[in-house]
Amino acid sequence: MIKAFVITVLKGIAMGIANVIPGVSGGTIALITGIFERLIDAIKSFNITALKLLRRGRMIAFVRYTDLIFLVGIFIGIVIAVIFIARLFDYLFTHYPVYIWSFFFGLILASIYYVGKRITHLNVSTIIAGVSGLIIAAMITFISPGSENEDFLYLMLCGVVAICSMILPGLSGSFVLIIMGNYQLVAIDAINQARFEVLTPVIIGAIGGLILFSHLLSWVFKKYRNQTIALLTGFIAGSLGVLWPWKEPITQTFGAKEKIVAYDWLLPAIDKSFFFALLFILLGIAVIWLMEVVSSPKQKFD
Repeated sequence: MIKAFVITVLKGIAMGIANVIPGVSGGTIALITGIFERLIDAIKSFNITALKLLRRGRMIAFVRYTDLIFLVGIFIGIVIAVIFIARLFDYLFTHYPVYIWSFFFGLILASIYYVGKRITHLNVSTIIAGVSGLIIAAMITFISPGSENEDFLYLMLCGVVAICSMILPGLSGSFVLIIMGNYQLVAIDAINQARFEVLTPVIIGAIGGLILFSHLLSWVFKKYRNQTIALLTGFIAGSLGVLWPWKEPITQTFGAKEKIVAYDWLLPAIDKSFFFALLFILLGIAVIWLMEVVSSPKQKFD
């Protein structure tokens, strides 16, 4: 029990680390580590039945029904990563960007294979799903940021899209907010200035979107498992462009904070740093391989 909880916390830490990487979501790590479907099912379990159990004081049944211990472990891990490990990665991105990008490039590159091999039946529909996911994720990388919009319904839509992109592998919630033109309004101005007229519709959209999307994704996963895995594999493959180690970030200032909105991709120079970068790519691949070796079959999509 304690060992399983510690493993869950470690996976939460990995998800938290992914959230500090521009263009990558915690959903990618959840899929790689085999907890994606369990996470979706746990989120969607917060329904009327859960509320009835809570209202009747049946706490043990409520905890079991909602897989609450698992969710708490994930939450603790994410908090640990955001508070402590995010600073380390911020330092590494500042001083050793090519090497840290190379590591994550290798990690995601290997995960394409290990996630994709979970497709048990390859046919035309799975191929279409995979290619569609790749194209969608790649297109998002090249979309220019929109203009700011304070309309109530649009802010709700921002909440829905942002929270759903945080769940989906290969998509970043903050990156999507930038594309929709409301990153500064929602993530900076509204929070710093306590603008509840902005935060309220975003929160409503995020909560509603999370619950509804988790039900939809869970149903699709069970009904069209192979096609869903293929689509998510495509999303992960499409995020490789963001993770390409040799690039120059294009930033935009949001208030007093600079945020990456695009990249100018470069070809690497064949020098000593290039071979070090290749070593970090191989290290990323080795980490995923090791995770697959030590993971038991019960931890994969259970």
